Amino acid sequence: MSHNTYVYIAIMVLITFVIRVLPLTLIRGQIKNQFLQSFLYYVPYVTLAVMTFPAIVNATQSPIAGAAALAAGIILAWMGAGLFPVAVSCCVIVFILELIVL
Repeated sequence: MSHNTYVYIAIMVLITFVIRVLPLTLIRGQIKNQFLQSFLYYVPYVTLAVMTFPAIVNATQSPIAGAAALAAGIILAWMGAGLFPVAVSCCVIVFILELIVL
């Protein structure tokens, strides 16, 4: 490993540490601001969506199959289906569409 690699790793460690420790040290009481509370409430969901969406579309051989499975999964989840039926349905849709398209 070169010298620059160690510098980059040290900077990443420092930034990660500061990002995680500063909120704990600076914010000691309960957050009373309603906007900030709602913002912090939705951060995990948005982060998960941002990480998952590109993987759904790019994991398939055809982006159309991924988009169709995403739409079907959203509709099924909206209708109250559980995680397992939604996942199985999306996999079946991708499988069928990739057989037809390719």
